[in-house]
Amino acid sequence: MGRFDGCLLASDFDNTLIYTEGALRTGQPVPPLSARNREALEYFMAEGGRFAVATGRALAAFLHYAEMVPKNAPCVVCNGAALYDFSTNEYLETTTLDDDARRRGQLILEQFPAVAVEAYHIDNVIHAVHPNEVTRQHEHLTKVKVTETPTLLEVPLPLGKLLFEADHAQLEEVCAFLERQGWSEDYELIFSGRTLLEMTARGANKGGMVRRLAARLGISMDHVYCVGDEANDIPMLTAAAEGFAPANCVDAVRACGATVVADATADALADVVARLGEKYR
Repeated sequence: MGRFDGCLLASDFDNTLIYTEGALRTGQPVPPLSARNREALEYFMAEGGRFAVATGRALAAFLHYAEMVPKNAPCVVCNGAALYDFSTNEYLETTTLDDDARRRGQLILEQFPAVAVEAYHIDNVIHAVHPNEVTRQHEHLTKVKVTETPTLLEVPLPLGKLLFEADHAQLEEVCAFLERQGWSEDYELIFSGRTLLEMTARGANKGGMVRRLAARLGISMDHVYCVGDEANDIPMLTAAAEGFAPANCVDAVRACGATVVADATADALADVVARLGEKYR
């Protein structure tokens, strides 16, 4: 038996497992997974642990990078709206938005003309309405070209999430607009970056899907550990037996009680595995 038998480790991808912010800002390629992180994850799995990525990215936006990452458990994608098994190339679970979300999203675009939205279709097509500079940066980062569509009403269902893109102040206004309409309680609304506002079905977040993944694997939440840097990671960080955050995390993640480890540029996952090694001797 390995020292990590019965343990699940789930990690965010961007700016946690791999630091991608530099690529986003400069247009340079996304760096590879560091050798130290790779060795740590391979050791964790060889000792019986199950490792999964839990990303806000849609499947289409993560596929290009999936082979870079050693993993032996299904992965949380679309910010918790879906669970995907890369060993069988199939969705295991999905929680999609209803048509009201599409209609309400279109009203937001009409109210805020500078705001763009990416609509994540479950069949791996990313549609975009009113694409802006943030959308183009996101295309570079994900290596997926969006399919431009005149209105959200013309985007086909089912959708895993809507991703609103604009400067932070405008996205805060979008949140306030949703609250004034009485719609905010119908969805998970959470920032995955200062220029990115995620909208998924109520209950569709990383924490909820990590719980469902653990149940599928027969692993108690007492032995589930999560790592993430942004506000959209908080639901899984607080659901875990212990949540970890790279030192580059946002203030809200620090405030949630996550254990701060090395910066994402300094092999945060290797630091996490080393700490788990001390816990599971």
